[in-house]
Amino acid sequence: MTITVRPGSTVMFTGDSITDCQRLESEDGLGFGYPLRVAGEWGLRYPDRPVTWLNTGIGGNKVMDLEARWQTDVLDARPDVVSILVGVNDMGWHTLDPMGYVIPVEEFEAGYDRLLAPLAEAGTKLILIEPFLLPIHGVVEAGAGVVRIGEEERKEWRTDLDPKIQVVRELARKYGAQLLAADGMFAELAATTGPEYWAADGVHPTPAGHAALAAAWLRLVV
Repeated sequence: MTITVRPGSTVMFTGDSITDCQRLESEDGLGFGYPLRVAGEWGLRYPDRPVTWLNTGIGGNKVMDLEARWQTDVLDARPDVVSILVGVNDMGWHTLDPMGYVIPVEEFEAGYDRLLAPLAEAGTKLILIEPFLLPIHGVVEAGAGVVRIGEEERKEWRTDLDPKIQVVRELARKYGAQLLAADGMFAELAATTGPEYWAADGVHPTPAGHAALAAAWLRLVV
């Protein structure tokens, strides 16, 4: 069942760099990725149903980082709909940051659940976007160019990410949230074009990747 976005609603996107997408450098604060595409397409389709669109994504954020700022950046805004994409930084953090460590799936689940509980209690509609990792080829630089990520690291990341994707699916069921199955979507898309077409580094979407996310998001609302 889709979410009905009523005129005058406030819709918030939050998460990590995929959502952030240079929002502080953009005129409307939505960044240059899928939140902007969603807002633009919604405005085109429904000029008689104005919506306030907000983006509080911050690059590099993990679930624990969202939790630390959840009250001021999300709950205090009293949004009607909250869309969350987080988890890719909870995967492989220990390979990118000398102070990082492996985040157990149990810790990820407990923290994510704490994000959702107060929203559900307030009657906020929820859209949970799976974190995703595309199977690109070759070596890419990450962590501001300090770390080189190759095939073996990506295998380790995938092993770490899969149970966290399952957590997002289970939490969507628990809270009656809409689930955007992004990992599976990108795997299917990449089967015909190659993964780099959708995310050159396997994590951050290209313009086509952001367009795919926006189109999938819009299928969850009316």
